[in-house]
Amino acid sequence: MADLITVEDPDDPRLRDYTGLTDVELRRKREPAEGLFIAEGEKVIRRAKDAGYEMRSMLLSAKWVDVMRDVIDELPAPVYAVSPELAERVTGYHVHRGALASMQRKPLPTAADLLQTARRVVVMESVNDHTNIGAIFRSAAALGMDAVLLSPDCADPLYRRSVKVSMGAVFSVPYARLDTWPKSLESVREAGFTLLALTPDEKAKSLDEAAPHKMDRVALMLGAEGDGLSRQALIAADEWVRIPMAHGVDSLNVGAAAAVAFYAVATGRPET
Repeated sequence: MADLITVEDPDDPRLRDYTGLTDVELRRKREPAEGLFIAEGEKVIRRAKDAGYEMRSMLLSAKWVDVMRDVIDELPAPVYAVSPELAERVTGYHVHRGALASMQRKPLPTAADLLQTARRVVVMESVNDHTNIGAIFRSAAALGMDAVLLSPDCADPLYRRSVKVSMGAVFSVPYARLDTWPKSLESVREAGFTLLALTPDEKAKSLDEAAPHKMDRVALMLGAEGDGLSRQALIAADEWVRIPMAHGVDSLNVGAAAAVAFYAVATGRPET
């Protein structure tokens, strides 16, 4: 059973995992280096626990103690009970959901490990917006993608904002980082995958024409918001695919485009 500890000092060293959560650059450096990430909200905390992540501690406002009682009773990690005002002073923002947990990261699998059993893979290049990362993972989980591969400069899927937006789906879809870019794409092709680059370019085939759901193994490549895939990534692809647009709209937000493309990759358009 966890210890329930009331803390009244925002400078208490036991709360260090939770300090400065709004300082993105600080957290980007600290969290991977120290092997931790922050789960926010009851559902996300429970999903992290159920996915096998070890809990380091929890930070709860008083009204959340009873809600999380079963988790508190089950786990040995310390639980710090604080006032909403103190939580805000420690974290740097108003903690609306009243429950935070510091979780221990797991070692990442290698891309080669994931490619052995996957058939539908997402490949992200330079996606640095944490909201987009979270949205893409949520759609990947919901629409049956098997794994995610990240270019070396993609944002951290376990950053608090990504985890929150994904509603914990980052725990459901295995992911790995590619060592080099775009050279590592060759290893994806060698594993039997057709590399499809999602682009609004008019030279690209529509997803209906490409029919990725009929392909044996597909790796769908997504670029960053605005810039899209780099020229090097487009050259490395086997085929370019696009989502047909109407009413003069040139493209979708990468999170929305990903969801449409994942559906096409997994099942194709329903027969009419």
